[in-house]
Amino acid sequence: MAGPIRLEAIRATEVQHDPFDFFVVTDALDGTDVERIVRDYPEVDRPGNYDASEFSYGEAFADFAKQIRSPELAAVVGERFGVQLDPAEMTITVRTLSEASDGNIHPDHWSKVVTALFYFNPPWEAEGGRLRMLRSKDDIEDYAAEVLPVAGTMLAFRRSRRSFHGHKQHIGPRKMVQVSWNRPGTAARAVQNANRLATHAVKRVARVFSS
Repeated sequence: MAGPIRLEAIRATEVQHDPFDFFVVTDALDGTDVERIVRDYPEVDRPGNYDASEFSYGEAFADFAKQIRSPELAAVVGERFGVQLDPAEMTITVRTLSEASDGNIHPDHWSKVVTALFYFNPPWEAEGGRLRMLRSKDDIEDYAAEVLPVAGTMLAFRRSRRSFHGHKQHIGPRKMVQVSWNRPGTAARAVQNANRLATHAVKRVARVFSS
């Protein structure tokens, strides 16, 4: 299906294997569409990842979200990693603000097969907030690649036990849409949802005690 995501750019991008399978597309979205999506982005007023349906947004973002859910995008991304991705087994969340507790090193939840991130920020000058593909679960400086979260950039990686990633602390605006193609079955979905809710709860408590 037609949409703002440039599938041909994803097809043409080389998959990196150090320290795990990932690719970065800096022109994954058409420039004009990026401006429209930023304009119509969900009005998320607090830190954290949320289902976009919890917030209001405009037509351009709705078109973008529709293409994310398409079999065409699942087929292209799956081909790049040599896996079959089912658009029916996916979660999509949006973020607007980053807080102090974000960016901790982790490999992603076991229920995820492939994760993709689409960024919607202006040119990025801050040292924090640059996602790093890490060779170590303990050292944020031991990285193979660093991704600026600027508008139009897409990062995708295949989840594994060593797919460690994270970023230095950044507090403030950092717009991002996270897409996860998940393992099939209600058990995996239930565990992932519970894990996300628990993370939100812990961060809410931390904000209370730090205020």
